[in-house]
Amino acid sequence: MGIRRIGKHLFSSRGKVARAFPPSSLDAIERAIKASEAQHVGQIRFVVEGALDNAPLFRDQPARERALDIFSQLRIWDTEHNNGILIYVLLADRDVEIIADRGIYVRVGDGTWEDICREMESAFREGQFEAGVLRGIELITAHLATHFPNDGTGTNELPDAPVVV
Repeated sequence: MGIRRIGKHLFSSRGKVARAFPPSSLDAIERAIKASEAQHVGQIRFVVEGALDNAPLFRDQPARERALDIFSQLRIWDTEHNNGILIYVLLADRDVEIIADRGIYVRVGDGTWEDICREMESAFREGQFEAGVLRGIELITAHLATHFPNDGTGTNELPDAPVVV
């Protein structure tokens, strides 16, 4: 565990999340998720967390592990066709993780999601948080529309609104 990481998390505030993702950005992300889900039967959730709380921070919990916790807590795995996907942003680390449920994972491997994460992180480094997330959703949509096209029978099983932790 690095002192630098601890400092970034301890001195990160909710204000930092609000500056990176103001209400207008969260609304744009919600609209993008709605539009995305009209093209496929996948279920997308977006979660942004400013910084880790003390317990996970001092355990040196990686962003990937935290994303898996969030995936479980929000019950993204609990969809009829195991077609949930989480886009998780840990803002203090500027780290993006994408967790795909097993129904999606069998058709689209880890490499695809890693590439999308890196592209989003690149936009974040330039301060383009909303644009980075919208691009990520666009790329995810292309894969889900290919492998899980909307056949007219899908229902919106998960909320589309972003979650700020």
